[in-house]
Amino acid sequence: MQPGGLGDSSAPTNTVNWAGWINVVIAAVIMLATLPGRTQGLGLITEPMLKELQLDRVAYATINLWATLLGAAICLPIGRVFDRVGLRLATFAVTALLAVVVWTMSRMAGGTVMLFLLVLATRALGQSALSVASITAVGKSFDRNVGVAMGVYSFLLSVFFAIAFVAVGNSVRLNGWRAAWAQIALGLIGAAALVLFLREPRAAASAAADNALDGVAAEGGLTLAQALRTPAFWVFGGATSLFGLVSSGLGLFNQAVLAERGFDQQTYVRFLAGTSIIALAGQLACGWLTLRWSMQRLLGIAMFLYAVAIGALPLLTTETQLWIFAALIGLAGGMITVMFFAVWRRAFGAAHLGRIQGAAQMLTVLASAIGPLIFAKSAAVTGSYFPALWILAPCVLLLSAAAFRVSFPRAAFTS
Repeated sequence: MQPGGLGDSSAPTNTVNWAGWINVVIAAVIMLATLPGRTQGLGLITEPMLKELQLDRVAYATINLWATLLGAAICLPIGRVFDRVGLRLATFAVTALLAVVVWTMSRMAGGTVMLFLLVLATRALGQSALSVASITAVGKSFDRNVGVAMGVYSFLLSVFFAIAFVAVGNSVRLNGWRAAWAQIALGLIGAAALVLFLREPRAAASAAADNALDGVAAEGGLTLAQALRTPAFWVFGGATSLFGLVSSGLGLFNQAVLAERGFDQQTYVRFLAGTSIIALAGQLACGWLTLRWSMQRLLGIAMFLYAVAIGALPLLTTETQLWIFAALIGLAGGMITVMFFAVWRRAFGAAHLGRIQGAAQMLTVLASAIGPLIFAKSAAVTGSYFPALWILAPCVLLLSAAAFRVSFPRAAFTS
C-alpha cells in the first residue's frame, strides 16, 4: 500500500492518493451537512422561528438541551453501523433522512412536542451521526499522513461553514426561516448524491501498515472496549471534550464576557473574525507538524496555550492584550480540532474506527451541551462569567501535562 492513501496496494500510486483526497473533500461536505443539527445552524433560525411559533425562550432552551443530550446517544450505535455496513451506504441513508427531517421542520405548524422530536432528529442525525461519518471517512482513508489530511479537512470545514453561514443567514433575512430551511433540505439531497462518490475505505489493508508503524494489534486495531481501557483515549477524549465545554460556554456568551472587560460589540465582531483566521492557520500548521512531532506533544502544547489564554481572559484591559488572547485561543483551537480528527486512527488502528470515534464524538457533544449551563450558572450566582474560567483553566492545564506523558497503546495491549 502506498503511504498516505487508501488501502488498495494493487492500485497505481496516483489513483490511491487521489481517491484519499477526494474522500477528504466529500467528508468536508458531509460535515457541512450537519449544519441544521448544530447550535450555530439552529441559531440562524431561532429568533424568527420563536416569534412565528410564539414559543417561550426558556422552553426552547430546554428542548434544545435535551435534544442535544439524547441525540448524542446515537454516536455509539452509528459507529458500529459504519464499521459493519460501510460508510457509503450508511452515510447516504442518514443524509437523505436528515433532508426529510429538515423539510418537515420547514413545514411544521407548531407544537412543543413536534418541535422537540424534529430538533432531536436533527441533532441525532446531523451533529452526531454525520459528524462520526465525516471524521471516519478521512480517518480510514489515510495512515501515516492522516494528520496532514485532517489539517486540510479542517481548513475546508472552516471555509465551507463560513460560506454557509453567510448564505443561510441572508436567506433567512430575505426569504424567512421556512424557505431557508427548505433550501437546506434540498442541499442535503445534493450532499447525499455526492456521498455516492465516496470511495469505501479498506480498513483491513491499511491497518497492516498502521500496525507496523504504530504497534497496534495484528488483528487490525483495538476494539472500542480495548480503546476505552487505555489512558490515551481518555486523555485525548477528555482534552477535546473540555475544550468543547469551554468553547461552547464562551461562544454562547462571548459578547457578554468581553463586555465585562470593557470591549464593545464592534470589537467583539472583529475578535470573532480574527480568531477564525488564526484558527485556519493553526489547523494547517498542526497538520504539517504531525509529520514531525508526536500527537501527544502537539496536544500538550495546544492545551497549554489554551489554559494560558482562558486564564488570562479575566485580566484583559487593552485591545492589544485582546489580540494576543485571540492569537492564543485561535491557534490552540485550530490545533485541538485537528488532533481530535486525527488521533483515533493513529492511536487505535482502522478496524473499529467508527465505533471509537463515535464514543469520542459522544463525549464532546455532551460536554458542549453542559458548557453554556456552567457559564450561565456562574453569571447567575456570582454576577460574572470569570469564576468558571478560574476553575476550568487549571483543569485544562492538568490535561496538557497528561498529554505530554501519555503513550499510545502497543500490540501487547490486546493479548
